[in-house]
Amino acid sequence: MTDDSREAGPWIRRFHPAPEAPARLVCFPHAGGSATYYFPVSRALSPAVDVLAIQYPGRQDRRNEPCVEDIEELADLVVEELRPWGDVPLTLFGHSMGATLAFEVARRLEAAGTPPGTLFASGRRAPSRVREETVHLADDDRLIADIAQLSGTNSAVLDDPEILRMILPAIRGDYKAAETYRYRPGPPLGLDVVALVGDDDPQVTVDEASSWREHTTASFELKVFPGGHFFLDSHVAPVLDLVRGRMSVAPVRS
Repeated sequence: MTDDSREAGPWIRRFHPAPEAPARLVCFPHAGGSATYYFPVSRALSPAVDVLAIQYPGRQDRRNEPCVEDIEELADLVVEELRPWGDVPLTLFGHSMGATLAFEVARRLEAAGTPPGTLFASGRRAPSRVREETVHLADDDRLIADIAQLSGTNSAVLDDPEILRMILPAIRGDYKAAETYRYRPGPPLGLDVVALVGDDDPQVTVDEASSWREHTTASFELKVFPGGHFFLDSHVAPVLDLVRGRMSVAPVRS
């Protein structure tokens, strides 16, 4: 039995520790999301893959901490937290804002000489494709309407004023980080990139997702799924199969 006494700390959730796994998947939540979004992913992939989910400040058990409203700053902080976890190959998976953050983390890891094996960029346009968005400056009603349109938050939560008051600051902070992010020109990544997109996503077109190919000199793959911004929720099995394939691990037989 492998002795793994590392502390995950406030930034990392390791729901199903798999210290003997030969590879590690790092998951980055969407704007307003939390590490628990990836609990089912961790459960499905363990023990073949050691899954780490990033917990941003300003939500759940970190709700009393100020949000980090800048992707570059957030990437610097996450990279520092990931340093103890680079003893086995890392794969990065980010959805929406999390895809942009995962890209910036990948840039930093590669520059440090510890590049991930693959970057999965889900539900997000390529970093160099810019849309002028200002939802983070809108009033609460507009922000709630935008969340509802994307179907990323349970309707029961949207109907509960008390819960909404708790989560809106984190959502607004994340929206600001995502909407004010601007790509810094630099060399493309030298690692594989897989872009995932829903064919009816109002946040990103298939063309915008395909532009991720410009950000790597290694292999690129584009996967288009039926659905909107949270197509992941309806296509868990094929997405997990894609991740397993890239990480060269077989499904766990029950």
